[in-house]
Amino acid sequence: MTILLLGSGGREHALAWKMLQSPHCSKLFVAPGNAGTDTIATNVALSPTDFPAIKTFCIGNKVNMVVVGPEDPLVKGIFDFFETDHDLAHIPVIGPSKLGAQLEGSKEFAKQFLVRHQIPTAAYDSFTAETVEQGCAFLSTLNPPYVLKADGLAAGKGVLIINDLKEAQTELRNMLVGQKFGAASSKVVIEEFLDGIELSCFVLTDGQHYKILPTAKDYKRIGEGDTGLNTGGMGAVSPVPFADKTLLDKIENRIVKPTIAGLQQDGIPYKGFVFIGLINVKGEPMVIEYNVRMGDPETEVVIPRLKSDLVELFVAVSNERLDEVALKIDDRSAATIMVVSGGYPEDYEKGKEISGLENIDGSIAFHAGTQTHEGKVVTSGGRVIAVTSYGDDFQQAIKKSYQNIAGLHFDKMYFRKDIGFDLL
Repeated sequence: MTILLLGSGGREHALAWKMLQSPHCSKLFVAPGNAGTDTIATNVALSPTDFPAIKTFCIGNKVNMVVVGPEDPLVKGIFDFFETDHDLAHIPVIGPSKLGAQLEGSKEFAKQFLVRHQIPTAAYDSFTAETVEQGCAFLSTLNPPYVLKADGLAAGKGVLIINDLKEAQTELRNMLVGQKFGAASSKVVIEEFLDGIELSCFVLTDGQHYKILPTAKDYKRIGEGDTGLNTGGMGAVSPVPFADKTLLDKIENRIVKPTIAGLQQDGIPYKGFVFIGLINVKGEPMVIEYNVRMGDPETEVVIPRLKSDLVELFVAVSNERLDEVALKIDDRSAATIMVVSGGYPEDYEKGKEISGLENIDGSIAFHAGTQTHEGKVVTSGGRVIAVTSYGDDFQQAIKKSYQNIAGLHFDKMYFRKDIGFDLL
């Protein structure tokens, strides 16, 4: 099969690495890819949201399948674009329909879905610029901390958790009136704060059947001890040590099953990944959010733990025969540490030469924000490289990743030194 993978981050490098292990994948294109995917596949200078250009490429290169990494093309409707185009309808797209992608594209849509299908989640209300003062009044009825979520896509940075009421009211006005997150915060969801420990559940579905992939826990804050600004993710571990059989059974029966059943009941076409952001509140799992693709950097710990053929799973998804394929998981733990540009998630410089990649031993370096320039690998984003390792437990895996990071270098390189600190 000739496969086109859309995206350019660590998630896409991990998906490419795994798909190329399949005998079913004879040719892999990555659009636009990064310096890491460039060494194992063929990078293509295409934007994941330029659907007409993607169409031309797929026809010209006899592409048999499209796998979508990031959320943007899904929210913009790439699944529907292929399904309704006479020349493309025979090419399966791994990812949900435009309607299904609203589970991530709109926090309000997701909350309405959760409530409608009686899936446990925090109480909420949503507000616009016209109702901003009602939103401020609603905040005063809640106990701190206050959770403000931009309704639209904000690259993982549109959620604020604030302890002070006046500050929360000011930030609500900044989001709605001042457009702090642009169009993404033209509507804001205010949620009740849930006190617990977070984890992520990943599901692959063909719309009827599903497979639950390994759990993971990521670390969003830039600073150690989970302090500072939210990022796209600074590291992750899998499996989650506290996710015992009792909790996993609750997640499947109370959350996964009603989610898949809800998609069917609502007539939402969905063939791809469902990322369920959860919080464990005194042993009871509740949904914080849905994403409609694999998380990043969770992909870099979940996908390496798959022993099954990923392309075979994708073919089963496209044929709605996922129930006929076995899911095999590596018993080992995996951990990834994200190495980022100095200044991230705020302003940072690009084009810094990366050295030491050739010294990585016993770990996998998944490239995120990298590109090749004049024969050298340089930084091109905030999150630069995810170093993933296996271990008998998460501590051993984390230790291995840190050992390998010690050999990496670029100007102003930064990483958190406490990934997994809350699991000990």
